[in-house]
Amino acid sequence: MSQPLVARRSFLVASAGAALALGLTDTAHAAGGSPSRSRFGRYGSPSARLTRRTLYVDAGGAGDFTTVQAAVSSVTGGGHTLVIAPGTYRETVAVGVDRTEMTWIGASENPRDVVVVYDNAAGTPKPGGGTYGTTGSATTTVQADGFTARWITFANDWLRADHPGMSGTQAVAIKVQGDRSAFHHCRFLGHQDTLYADSMARETFARQYFAHCYAEGDVDFVFGRATAVFEHCHLHTLNRTDLTSAPYGFVFAPSTVGANPRGYLVTRSRVTSEAPDAYYKLARPWVPSSDTTARPMLTVRETRLGAGIDAVAPYTNMSSSHPWQNQRFAEYRNTGPGASVTVPENRPQLSASEAELAKREAYLGDWAPWKDC
Repeated sequence: MSQPLVARRSFLVASAGAALALGLTDTAHAAGGSPSRSRFGRYGSPSARLTRRTLYVDAGGAGDFTTVQAAVSSVTGGGHTLVIAPGTYRETVAVGVDRTEMTWIGASENPRDVVVVYDNAAGTPKPGGGTYGTTGSATTTVQADGFTARWITFANDWLRADHPGMSGTQAVAIKVQGDRSAFHHCRFLGHQDTLYADSMARETFARQYFAHCYAEGDVDFVFGRATAVFEHCHLHTLNRTDLTSAPYGFVFAPSTVGANPRGYLVTRSRVTSEAPDAYYKLARPWVPSSDTTARPMLTVRETRLGAGIDAVAPYTNMSSSHPWQNQRFAEYRNTGPGASVTVPENRPQLSASEAELAKREAYLGDWAPWKDC
């Protein structure tokens, strides 16, 4: 699904749409289509609005708004739907806490066609002084509860090669903080800290669901303290030319609050890699300085782990003060070369009875977003 690093870099140089550097298809073709076909597919249009709370976004001017943020900013209260026409939307977008129960729909029903992308990194200078930091680097930030996205690509196309010497290389594609946040058939593209699955506060246990999604990156590219379920997802680790030895990075870096009984659950998914065999760790625990009582939790079950994962030592420390063995990492019935158990003490396994409690229903409670897939 993703292209080698050289091809990805050449796309950035050759194309006016820098999002193509992240393996995106040419949205000009997708946006063209038949002249008789609506830019919004089967989802109506400004002249044939599905509901009064449906808004249409089209960079080419066929909708109510030409940017996603303008559409978000135009509404108050909850329950609005944004139908987004094919195109690359180079902007940052923030969905505040008051815009609850919002839905974004990629009109073509192909996530490659609708791309929300920007290129801030943690170390990028801010107008007026300072830098953005990890949170501020996010292309899209969702704080509202009840957010749903379908067939959208969220990307951050900042590249280390363009900024030699910059230390703040975290570049978030999306930060999700709301409870009951669901993503169906979406893509998350970046390098370091691509998908930030988090919550609004340490005391808030935000539930999030990712189904049939694709995420790629290198360092901690799925991270945060949310209670998050990843089902039928594809996680892909990138090659790196700036490093000469393993590890190149880490797929997961959960920072689950100690009081939260549920962290990240990965089920019936797969992990692939462009990098040499065993050059990636499956996870490392993130215990933030703001919450030294965190006990990161990750369960990976019935998932295929490709050869890119270090089967001998799939977990490592982020800090020696918080060894991964003291956290809540476990596996169950995984397959593939990266799942081979050669050193049992390095791969904690759930028992059958423990696995019965490690299911999406237990993690998400009375919320069942899989019924909307």
